[in-house]
Amino acid sequence: MAASNRVLVFDTTLRDGEQSPGVHLSMAQKLEIGRALVDLGVDIIEAGFPISSPGDFESVNTLAKELKGVTICGLTRARAKDIDVAAEALAPAERRRIHTGLGVSDNHLEFKLRMTREQALQTGVEAVQHARRYTDDVEYFMEDSGRADLDYVCQVVEAIIEAGATTINVPDTTGYTYPNEYYHLINTLIERVPNSDRAVFSCHCHNDLGMATANTLAGVMAGARQVEVTVNGIGERAGNTALEEVVMALHIRKDKFGCETGIDTRKLLPASRLVSRLTGMVVQRNKAVVGANAYAHSSGIHQDGVLKERTTYEIIDPHLVGAEKSEIILTARSGRHGLKHRLMELGFAFPDERFEEIYEAFLRVADTKQEVCEEDLRELVSAR
Repeated sequence: MAASNRVLVFDTTLRDGEQSPGVHLSMAQKLEIGRALVDLGVDIIEAGFPISSPGDFESVNTLAKELKGVTICGLTRARAKDIDVAAEALAPAERRRIHTGLGVSDNHLEFKLRMTREQALQTGVEAVQHARRYTDDVEYFMEDSGRADLDYVCQVVEAIIEAGATTINVPDTTGYTYPNEYYHLINTLIERVPNSDRAVFSCHCHNDLGMATANTLAGVMAGARQVEVTVNGIGERAGNTALEEVVMALHIRKDKFGCETGIDTRKLLPASRLVSRLTGMVVQRNKAVVGANAYAHSSGIHQDGVLKERTTYEIIDPHLVGAEKSEIILTARSGRHGLKHRLMELGFAFPDERFEEIYEAFLRVADTKQEVCEEDLRELVSAR
């Protein structure tokens, strides 16, 4: 397909995300998250793996019935029965996608699939052809692409597109690659495969070495125009690429990527909190974009800069992601500017001499506490 500056957001919170150890969502919870994802503006929702259990079939089927204005996707193995069941589950969808595929690394072929390269390629082609009976929106995943022989991956991509796949998913399943490698992988597939212009290339990166977001962005830089993500980066092992990180990186660094998504960024924080509450997976305080500390400042030097001009230490306006404001957190490392600001928020203003007395008392309290709260400040002000 022709190059575009629009990056599709494929959310797999309800499929790959729910595979996080300890997470189980009820049908009502999945529907609540699904509606939030539609409201957020994602393009595709991977709703589950229909053949894996009656519950997953019901989830995909219910979301297909209830959610409008979004493509609903069901995952399958490269087996006719899987694809038939997914098609049945997806039947009520306004727009439907079947996501099928096989591993392409020698590791997966030998130890997991017990197939030759030729057998796997033929199986994949037949799976895509079978899926095209039900929909013209077929995505093919090449599991463990990050550790696969590049010549073979090119061969697979050409054959799969010829068979009718419209999206090619290039997963770094084990989080093994680093950005330069993943860029080279996507770029080579687009440049070398003769019919690559007939498909959208998709990044599906895991976070085992902490590089899922960086690898995904490298893939976009190389020409991928779909990103596969989860809210808060939840997922197997160390998790998937975080939706909020990729979306905001593309937004803040438009100068670098020249791309945009259809996401309403103001709804990122509410979506994050919803998924955290329903899954029971707490978001770390220093998590990028949606963590509790993402817009909080405790260092006196940082507080002074932010209070003079927010952009000195914040590249994201908190309002842009649905946060109320930047926070000035008072600790032993805070300075006069931060304390004066917080006192003014409470309605207090003092002559310099009196303020210095309060500041000295503040430092004594701050040395004994992790954070000086509003109640502490009121006590300091009322002290004689």
